[in-house]
Amino acid sequence: MKQSSLDALIAFYESLRPDSVAHFADYYAEDAFFKDPFNEVRGLAPIQRIFTHMFLQVSEPRFAISERIVDENGALLVWEFYFHLRLWGRDKAQVIRGVSHLKFNAEGKVNWHRDYWDAAEELYTKLPGIGWLMRRLKNAMTRESTR
Repeated sequence: MKQSSLDALIAFYESLRPDSVAHFADYYAEDAFFKDPFNEVRGLAPIQRIFTHMFLQVSEPRFAISERIVDENGALLVWEFYFHLRLWGRDKAQVIRGVSHLKFNAEGKVNWHRDYWDAAEELYTKLPGIGWLMRRLKNAMTRESTR
């Protein structure tokens, strides 16, 4: 994996805008695999659809990469995803913290991308209604594990 490929990919994600989704082919292989807590797809077009959908679901999305761990076969990127979510007439700033595990092909393009983040902690507990239930469940489980 070339360091310049990783640097370019990080710059791409940190400046990602709706119109830049068309440029995923500059960084991802045509048959790339992508998985996160909600999606599992193969191919450039399905990956682009996921990110296009992201821009429709949230406002002001922004990735900030805080750490990278690199070896000859790939990289781990530690990131924060900032966005605004409108629910029940309220616009609320949110952040999700996670890690991306990336593998690159011989051309320096991503051919495997797996995102790891805790949907329960980072998203569900912040939602009205289901958040209350998730927090109660977490508290009950925490009490049980400390006995």
